[in-house]
Amino acid sequence: MAEILTPVIEDMGFELVRVRLMSGKVATLQIMADRPDGGIEVDDCAQISNAVSAVLDVEDPILDQYTLEVSSPGIDRPLTRLKDFDAFEGYEAKIETAELIDGRRRFKGELAGVDGDEVLINIEEGTIGLKFEWLSDAKLVLTDDLIKEMLRQRKAAGALNEDAFDTIETEGSDEENT
Repeated sequence: MAEILTPVIEDMGFELVRVRLMSGKVATLQIMADRPDGGIEVDDCAQISNAVSAVLDVEDPILDQYTLEVSSPGIDRPLTRLKDFDAFEGYEAKIETAELIDGRRRFKGELAGVDGDEVLINIEEGTIGLKFEWLSDAKLVLTDDLIKEMLRQRKAAGALNEDAFDTIETEGSDEENT
């Protein structure tokens, strides 16, 4: 599925973060995309949805009925590519492996970048390396530092206007309160 969707999404200036087909009464094809420098908006998701729908109608890779869902990866985003672990070095993450590694599958700690094909994470016992291919799930943990960084990035990209939050209009009054 990613082979079909990646060129369409990249041609629009975005990156495919994750594609997942989830079963249910009606299957859901979930696509997460982002800008290379972060900060995807609702209108961007709508444009991606329209473009992807057209390709999926032609390619028809899913036989049954499904719902298409296009979204941003969110602040506590999944980490699906090796470069994600490097980009979010210093932030807290939860990582799960498919197999037991030293008697455990779940690891939580501060990301310490990558070394070759290994994801480095600082846990209580020290820094460990987990081969990227061993990972079954990984995502950032929502923390105050992560929220501050995402807000800083959106502001730097011009997607967030803090002044819009400074003006409060009261009913029947044109006065501004700051």
